[in-house]
Amino acid sequence: MPEAPTIDGGNTVWLLVSTALVLLMTPGLALFYGGLNRSKGVLNMMMMSFSAIGLISVLWWFYGFSVAFGSDVNGLWGDPGAYLGTKTFLAETDLWGATAENPSGIGIPLYVFMAFQMVFAVITVALISGAISDRAKFSGWLLFAFGWATLVYFPVAHWVWGGGIIGAKLHALDFAGGTAVHINAGAAALGVALVLGKRVGWPREGMKPHNIPLVALGAGLLWFGWFGFNAGSELTVDSVAGLAFLNTQLATAAAVLGWLLVERIKDGRPTMVGASSGAVAGLVAITPACGFIAPWAAVLLGGVAGAVCALAISLKYKLGYDDSLDVVGVHFVGGWIGSLWLGLFATNSVNSAIGDVVGASDGLFYGGGVTQLGRQALAGLIVTVWSGGVAWLLAFAIQKTIGFRVSAEAEVDGIDVAEHAESAYDLSPTTGSSTSAFAMAGIGGTRPNPEPADEADESAPVSEKVAG
Repeated sequence: MPEAPTIDGGNTVWLLVSTALVLLMTPGLALFYGGLNRSKGVLNMMMMSFSAIGLISVLWWFYGFSVAFGSDVNGLWGDPGAYLGTKTFLAETDLWGATAENPSGIGIPLYVFMAFQMVFAVITVALISGAISDRAKFSGWLLFAFGWATLVYFPVAHWVWGGGIIGAKLHALDFAGGTAVHINAGAAALGVALVLGKRVGWPREGMKPHNIPLVALGAGLLWFGWFGFNAGSELTVDSVAGLAFLNTQLATAAAVLGWLLVERIKDGRPTMVGASSGAVAGLVAITPACGFIAPWAAVLLGGVAGAVCALAISLKYKLGYDDSLDVVGVHFVGGWIGSLWLGLFATNSVNSAIGDVVGASDGLFYGGGVTQLGRQALAGLIVTVWSGGVAWLLAFAIQKTIGFRVSAEAEVDGIDVAEHAESAYDLSPTTGSSTSAFAMAGIGGTRPNPEPADEADESAPVSEKVAG
């Protein structure tokens, strides 16, 4: 007979710690995005991250977890009533993954797993906000976050991890969120940015980071929290968790070097913003692959991701879309690199779950041919089309109803004051000068709209740095 259900203390403690680490990533993202933003919009930028913590946490508890991880209905969503928020799961048998043959599952209480996946949902939504800084109404953002989480993130999490079409049927690999989080959020960022349009003055005016130490602090917190994101996704304390932890560090370190090398060649000098952005690019790229590839492949992945993403952030100038903080260039491109990397370097020799649990194949360079590469590409394409398309439709509907974009006057004067009646910095003059430093910084004072430039000037960026 099977033994009685038993909680595994080690696994449970590790997942609780990992949950706290991943939650810390969203305030870290707020600092990272806030520092990259202009001073007159930093609070609005940070508010979008913090509001995601509040809104998405409640939605996840009420029905999101059920849609993502309830019993599969049709390959597209889970049973919405399986873990509905009106129910309680505190019995000794309420352990994640428990079956009649194995009543303990992996020894983790259901609520611990629910909380871990909750913070994934939170940061995925928050990532999108970086593409639309300085120009989105806060009410429009909240409505968009509600709709996108419901129609896109919750079902896509089911497709990838909950027994849906991508993981269980297509057998595509995603250890911790390259497809479900980064390609997903990056495609949505592009869709909503296209609807909202360009910031006033972009790309003619310089819109550089207002606080680079904040950028570095945010990147450091993201790097720290990402160990919970990646190594925690193994759910148990074992050698694969250790592999994911090591690969996360190696790929991120290599990506910093890759980004700085491109900056040095392209612009003549490496920058702190570049180092911070390179770290994030490496973290993004290693996310889907961290538990499925050998460490040498992780180093190579990081270097490639850092270099390619450093080049990809200039695509917005060539293609004409205003992705303010380069969510597309870093998260979308980095997510695709990491996901496709699995089709080349995934191997059962480092994680037997590739074949035994997911039913996937070794990558091309381990004798598996192009089968897994094709699966990874198809999975990314499915999520790109669905997420980007729904995001565009949601943003368009919001813009045509309650309005999504703030007025040009509010954008020029400062979205923090217009939307939240507060500002990040007290820049009022301390002397009798008639010129307010507050107004000079573009906060709170009315400035004339910029003179229209000729067509050639509109397409010429002042800078290709991350801040946009």
